[in-house]
Amino acid sequence: MKMAKRRCISGRTQSQNIHIIVLTGLLTLLACASSWAEEFAIKLEKSVQIPMRDGVNLSTDLYFPEGAKGPLPAVLIRTVYNKKGTLDWNSVYKKLVQKGYVLAIQDIRGRYESEGEYIVAKNRREDGYDTLDWLISQPWSNQKIGTAGCSYLGETQVVLAAAKHPNHLAAIPMSAASGYYAPGRAWQSFSGGAFELGQTAGWFASNGSQVFYGPPASVDRESWFRSAAAEAFQMAPTVDFPAYLELLPTLPVSTLLERANVPPSEYKSWVTSHPDGDFFRNKDLAKADDTYDVPAIFFDNWYDYGPSITIEMFQQFQNNAQTESAKNNQFMIIGPGTHCDFRESTEEAIIGERNLGDVSLNYSDIQLNWYDYWLKGDQSALNKMPKVQYYLMGKNEWRSSDVWPLENTKMQAWYISSEGNANSLSGDGGLSMEQQTSQENIDHFTYDPKNPVPSLGGHTCCTGSDKEAGGYDQSEIESRQDVLVYSSPVLTQGLEVTGKIKSVLYVSSSAVDTDFTVKLVDVYPDGRAFNIQEGVVRMRYRESLSHATLMTPGEVYKIEVDLNATSNYFPAGHKIRIEISSSNFPRWDRNMNTGGNNFDAVQGVIAENKVYHSRQYPSHILLPVIEGNRNNKKTPAEADVQVLNKLKTMGD
Repeated sequence: MKMAKRRCISGRTQSQNIHIIVLTGLLTLLACASSWAEEFAIKLEKSVQIPMRDGVNLSTDLYFPEGAKGPLPAVLIRTVYNKKGTLDWNSVYKKLVQKGYVLAIQDIRGRYESEGEYIVAKNRREDGYDTLDWLISQPWSNQKIGTAGCSYLGETQVVLAAAKHPNHLAAIPMSAASGYYAPGRAWQSFSGGAFELGQTAGWFASNGSQVFYGPPASVDRESWFRSAAAEAFQMAPTVDFPAYLELLPTLPVSTLLERANVPPSEYKSWVTSHPDGDFFRNKDLAKADDTYDVPAIFFDNWYDYGPSITIEMFQQFQNNAQTESAKNNQFMIIGPGTHCDFRESTEEAIIGERNLGDVSLNYSDIQLNWYDYWLKGDQSALNKMPKVQYYLMGKNEWRSSDVWPLENTKMQAWYISSEGNANSLSGDGGLSMEQQTSQENIDHFTYDPKNPVPSLGGHTCCTGSDKEAGGYDQSEIESRQDVLVYSSPVLTQGLEVTGKIKSVLYVSSSAVDTDFTVKLVDVYPDGRAFNIQEGVVRMRYRESLSHATLMTPGEVYKIEVDLNATSNYFPAGHKIRIEISSSNFPRWDRNMNTGGNNFDAVQGVIAENKVYHSRQYPSHILLPVIEGNRNNKKTPAEADVQVLNKLKTMGD
């Protein structure tokens, strides 16, 4: 091996002057480093039955680096989606094994090969903790365990982090907002009191089955799952998902999956519970009062369903850390994509229909370096990585910061205005930083539950629609009379909006309950209007997400609408726009306006809804504007690449 190193260096430096020798020598050392690192073949030990404290066995595939000398670090992935095939979901997984890690991929309790009853968000701390206990007890283990995975696989990580196993030393929760209990947003199944119908029903229809088929109790499970017969065995019942989608617009929503002949699941308990009721509070999710002791990198995307919750988790893992090491080693990376969409390389990324440029980031290297640092002790692996990296959409570039919220963040109010005719894009709705001085201005529209405003792009997953998430031109939606449209003048200077957004509205209705929705839109010079973020308030939950309080028809109420978070640059020549309506279907279930249970209603009433904007009722949206001239701050890794490219040019 030493001779190979000499050949690699000398072959690059002959006939060069001494200056070039030094520079190109550095380059060739780096270029050859990958060839010196041994790459191991992958050996699978399939369907190992790991016992839990209550006697239930969880089936786990162990991928070993064949021929690697121990002791070895391990990375654990706990999945609800069938451990078979999971190895190929992220290119990093195979690379980890090839680099000398043991990769453990486990079916969680009650799913596929694992024993027990499947209940969403139950037994997760105990099962994760017991699995780590088993892993560190193995003769090959170096006692250092990391965790990996996106979405449900990410949420199992944050819940396990709250269990504070002493050997859980590194986590990378990706798109894991569903693992954190934000009151009223448990498992991201509600927003502002409205049920996330498309996302939650879609997930339960495709992945929520509590029925799985396996061998008889008298058969040894480990042996059976390793047999040829098991390879051809279908463990999960078949779901006719297109049939479910056809029924999605029908009522009542509580029986939707039953009528679609979907296997038994917990769906009905989710749709019939209060957004912040005991049913959700008792779920095994990470909570604000949990403490943590594991370094973590949180990955998410601006067009995913939970960037604001990811930001909250990032902050909680810092604030509630039990050690300085954990407190000082929390990181966050938020890209521009949709759910679990982390792109390594692309020259032009179309997110929905919106062109956001070259969004590529070296996600694989970041993950591999993270594990190398914490599980193998490679002190150079992190390379001074900034605490926060985020993609500024519209400017189409990566930015970095060591604090969040960003420095120079100012909440800027933009007030809506009109002469009372803001209905549709052809109306007179305006948006500016000047507060109205008039005594009374009111916009009104008719909301009919039989004709809801359709969802187009946005921030969901798992719905089955090909336009469930991302940026789409909202012009057709803005042609409707039940959509109020408020646009700013053409911007003369660019505006960066990065952080959490909310809207304050003064509203009334002819009904005892209804919804108010708000959408932030970036209007391009050619008229295309791309959705940036959106939010909703179900009026019965305006005071409390755990108890309903109906409205008095005609009474004016002040509400705050949470629009999640984003990072978007509105260039000069663009307009800022907000849309206000009362539906966004099927993302959110329709409010039937009756005051009864929306989940079992089959008939609704029409609501005449009003939005007030005046000196007395200053309806507005609050945008987190980054003030001053913030130059793009390159990450150390990006700066290193630039230096090495210059050196390479000199060497060539």
